[in-house]
Amino acid sequence: MEFTGQIELIWEQTKVPLVVPVLKVLVVLCLAMSVMLFIERVYMGIVMVFVQLFRRKPEKMYKWEPMKDDVELGNLGYPMVLVQIPMYNEKEVYQLSIGAACGLSWPADRVIIQVLDDSTDPAIKTLVQVECQRWASKGINIKYEIRDTRNGYKAGALKEGMKHSYVKQCDYVAIFDADFQPEPHFLTRTIPFLVNNPQLGLVQARWKFVNSDECLMTRMQEMSLDYHFIVEQEVGSSTHAFFGFNGTAGVWRISAINEAGGWKDRTTVEDMDLAVRASLKGWKFVYVGDLKVKNELPSTFNAYRNQQHRWSCGPANLFKKMAMEIIRNKKVSLWKKFYVIYSFFFVRKIVAHIVTFVFYCIVLPATVLVPEVEVPKWGAVYIPSIITLLNAVGTPRSLHLVLFWIIFENVMSLHRTKATFIGLLEAGRVNEWVVTEKLGDGLKTKLGGKAPRKPRFRIGERVHILELGVGAYLFFCGCYDLAFGKNRYFIFLFLQSIAFFIAGVGYVGTMVSTP
Repeated sequence: MEFTGQIELIWEQTKVPLVVPVLKVLVVLCLAMSVMLFIERVYMGIVMVFVQLFRRKPEKMYKWEPMKDDVELGNLGYPMVLVQIPMYNEKEVYQLSIGAACGLSWPADRVIIQVLDDSTDPAIKTLVQVECQRWASKGINIKYEIRDTRNGYKAGALKEGMKHSYVKQCDYVAIFDADFQPEPHFLTRTIPFLVNNPQLGLVQARWKFVNSDECLMTRMQEMSLDYHFIVEQEVGSSTHAFFGFNGTAGVWRISAINEAGGWKDRTTVEDMDLAVRASLKGWKFVYVGDLKVKNELPSTFNAYRNQQHRWSCGPANLFKKMAMEIIRNKKVSLWKKFYVIYSFFFVRKIVAHIVTFVFYCIVLPATVLVPEVEVPKWGAVYIPSIITLLNAVGTPRSLHLVLFWIIFENVMSLHRTKATFIGLLEAGRVNEWVVTEKLGDGLKTKLGGKAPRKPRFRIGERVHILELGVGAYLFFCGCYDLAFGKNRYFIFLFLQSIAFFIAGVGYVGTMVSTP
């Protein structure tokens, strides 16, 4: 009892002179970031309304004519296209992507399929090579390429692939990750944009998720990514002809890649790096939202955490490396510079992650313990509610899951915030690249059923200390609010703490057996 009394005394003595001022400053900063995010979301919503009202489809914004057979030239009337498929130990999905690429509707003598296999498992290497040989025996121009080291990871593989002599005859390159399955008409929809519009450097298609109904976690991912594609990519394409290349399901003009300096492995987002550099050279991009390419969402929690670390750390690190280069650039307008630096990078890639975790999981709960600091209702309730609704419109079928999405996004914001600071500070894991685990759900569904999955029981893989720690903090704040507080935040705090506890013991996503 004496020890507890000492703690209470220390708390009371430090609260007013130290804790209250610091917390007030944090509240003001978080409110400012919330307003920035709110304005950004409303702006994008308004642009989308205009896009829908005026039907600003890519085919109307740019010249688009279907490729036609030329009687005199024959197949020579079609440009030469390279299709790159980078992969790394993709045992579950390699057949999907290779088969889909080989099935593209394009003259066989005007397309080269290039499989860039960085696999370290000899058995998987053999399987991929045999699959390539099988398609080659059918008359497909397919190349199986390997390299001695994995230097530069995906960027290194793509860069090495571009060095082969046969690539010099190609005008365009389509890129598909190992779990992506383009429809046969993919090239006939995308290439005409590049052929008829010399100012265009990139055509990006939308992702379609084959396993979005796999579990609740994949449904949550679908909601976030649908907003990214339906709103963020569409707005960037319609207003500034700029957006981040998604690393796959897109076609590049090879001369644009070369002019931008080629692939670089200085960050874990080589796709975004190339897009920003190409944009600074004056190249324009177009997003074709009604062209969808099937792919797989990560359905295990560890795979998703690793992916989100890469997707959050990389942009922050790239922002640090390129901010001054963007400001000094003389080829693009001041308005576009502002858009890239402020909207694209600062608000969406940095502020969005930090404010979600710091405000809703740290600062807001702390005000329960320090009643001297109040958060206005517009900041605590109205703004986040509107932001949530604007995010949810991308996936109408999941509107009933919006509460689950909120608490899940708050859990993931812990990792995104940590990764963002690692990227900005260039700390230890800044260039860590863990390939996202694929389970081949599309293939297993196609074959009529999924392989049975057993849960993991390795404690080190299942228990996540950070999530448990934040969960304990939120639970304590919830109990305090229930007993002594007047804010009535305890309902949110208890729900959020449960979400962190569930994530902390690894009961999120699909459980698979450990080999």
